[in-house]
Amino acid sequence: MKKLFVLALLVVGMNNFAQEKISKREKAEMERLSPEQRQQLQLKQLTLQLDLNAAQQKEMSVILADVSKKREAAKVAYKSKKEKGTPLTSEERFEMKNKMLDEKIALKAKVKKVLNPEQMMKWEKMQQHRKGELKKRKAEKSNNPKNTIEK
Repeated sequence: MKKLFVLALLVVGMNNFAQEKISKREKAEMERLSPEQRQQLQLKQLTLQLDLNAAQQKEMSVILADVSKKREAAKVAYKSKKEKGTPLTSEERFEMKNKMLDEKIALKAKVKKVLNPEQMMKWEKMQQHRKGELKKRKAEKSNNPKNTIEK
């Protein structure tokens, strides 16, 4: 019985050492794209997928910049609230989600003015696909609570 217990401990211990873990410091050192770089890449991606003309590219660039600024501001506000250690109340959570949905509605209206109906259908399909991918990643993250990289 002791041998079996020792063998089980060795297997579990070896498994923990075999997987490469990323520390917070290493994550911070990883190269991140600036907001401007992300906008440029996103605009080029939209141009390729939706076949945007030059005028549409300019208008979408303005829209993407606005969305990026709002997202960064919301992220900073959320992080500061989280660092204080006070959890969000149900009222604050409701206000935050309500504001986010209002911004999505406004974004859709702005994009609808820029794109033609065919492009708008493609954009909506892309948004649905992206939403599905995010849900899948979130489910995977909740199923695997360890932050490890499997090779």
